Amino acid sequence: MCILSNNAIQILEERYLLKSKDGCAIETPQALFKRVAKFVSSNEEKNSFYETQFYKLLSSLKFLPNSPTLMNAGCKNGQLSACFVLPVKDNLESIFTTLKNTVLIHQSGGGTGFNFSKLRPKDDLVTSTNGTSSGPIGFMKIYDAATEQIKQGGKRRGANMGILNVDHPDIIDFIRSKSSKKTLENFNISVGITDAFMNAVIHNLDWQLVNPRTKKVDRTVSAKAIWELIIKEAWLSGDPGLIFLDTINISNPTPRAGTISCTNPCGEVPLLDYESCNLGSINLSKILKFHNDIYIIDWKTLSKTIHLSIRFLDNIISVNHYLIPEIKAITIENRKIGLGVMGWAELLILLEIPYASEDAIQLAKKLMSFIKKESYKASENLSIERGAFTNWKDSLHYSHQKLRNATCNSIAPTGTISVIANTSYSIEPLFALAYNRVGILGGKTQTEINAIFLQKMKAINLWSEEVESEVIKTGSIQHIASISKSIKSIFQTSLDIPWYYHLKHQKAFQNHTDNAVSKTINLPETATIQEVSDIYMTAWNLSLKGITIYRYGSKDHQVLQKCSLNNSIDC
Repeated sequence: MCILSNNAIQILEERYLLKSKDGCAIETPQALFKRVAKFVSSNEEKNSFYETQFYKLLSSLKFLPNSPTLMNAGCKNGQLSACFVLPVKDNLESIFTTLKNTVLIHQSGGGTGFNFSKLRPKDDLVTSTNGTSSGPIGFMKIYDAATEQIKQGGKRRGANMGILNVDHPDIIDFIRSKSSKKTLENFNISVGITDAFMNAVIHNLDWQLVNPRTKKVDRTVSAKAIWELIIKEAWLSGDPGLIFLDTINISNPTPRAGTISCTNPCGEVPLLDYESCNLGSINLSKILKFHNDIYIIDWKTLSKTIHLSIRFLDNIISVNHYLIPEIKAITIENRKIGLGVMGWAELLILLEIPYASEDAIQLAKKLMSFIKKESYKASENLSIERGAFTNWKDSLHYSHQKLRNATCNSIAPTGTISVIANTSYSIEPLFALAYNRVGILGGKTQTEINAIFLQKMKAINLWSEEVESEVIKTGSIQHIASISKSIKSIFQTSLDIPWYYHLKHQKAFQNHTDNAVSKTINLPETATIQEVSDIYMTAWNLSLKGITIYRYGSKDHQVLQKCSLNNSIDC
């Protein structure tokens, strides 16, 4: 078993390890991996064989599943999925049935996404009472308050995605709904964007807002004015993001089963109503080998890791405990899974390839193409062994390849599992070379300096008090004169990297990902409103499925923060 970092152990002890009634941990990290491996292999004919294989996979930190699997596998009524989308129809029974289901999902460790566009606008007629409607935002606030009161499985705060389509009459209020920074704190919000709207923005056309109850035009507004408001609010607070609905539905693998109108909380899994998805990520920093004094990708190890990980994720669908019959039915019909990656930035550093380079973009394409091809091959093998997913004959895959799973790949943000794996988040560049991680363990703060950076600086005799002081103060080495440009380019951090390279990486991975890519374009405080507009427009032009930006300091609560000179880091 790999040696875990102090931060990893702290998170495992706080959230993941089973506890006694008095709150004391009653298992070790090794026992956790054994518990998960045993349960996830329980549907296998050769269950002891796969229990051993899965344990090696997890304990080597080459692959980790989403948090609910680590927390709940092997527990009574353990719910193992991370992502859910629930329908919200225009009646109180649907609204509050969905709220009840949301609470159950949050309590079990899952996150939820909703598209509120079917709800009639605020102050619209309610014929049954001769009253008026609260509108989507009013009901979102109720969902937000419920989420605030329910910790996910007692271990993490609930997470929601709220989407409103750009033609809804309440879209202006929705765009402004998080302006105060104290509203809808348990929601990420995104505007559901269509190609028709984007063309209206480009050509400065009028845009019709349509009442979903009457199907009649409520009023006509300027498309460009809506766009400018979206951009301004995103610049101010990081919300809203954009979800490109037409792009998502072009690659909807099961179009006969319905149109996709929503995603999970971080946007990496577009789902039909009631669908759930099981995610896991390969640790790319673990698939390198040292050969002739340089690091190279071990493609054979990567292939083996992919095939075993796909099997692991498919097994979860079979052994999972489903909270709601509708979720069980459609999840088993489509068997969507999402194998992604973490440690991309560290892989590039070890290969000495700058994140902001065409070499990095080309490698991203090659790597994710390989992962998708091998994932599909693994799913095809499972379909021969176990049968294809139920809706396969009605799917986009039918004429191409027989698969066990409607989707195989997704690039999740990887959050705490990256900390457990002691690697960089998802496909993001390093946020900073030294930073504080706050708010993920209650009031505790974790301070971290990137181990690979530290190792490299010491190896080339560049680590000094001056460098340490600058890194702790700024998180960067870009203004240290004694360090060469080549070294600086390898260790560019998120705020050092031009935004278009962020988008290029997202595009490179999205081209070979059948779900979507969760990627935040981190911007410095000095970023302009025009830059945000350029980013959002470029994202649509690149056929991305969604886009999120975050300008440093634009939220009151920020998980990753620069260190201060008062921080002490054990180097």
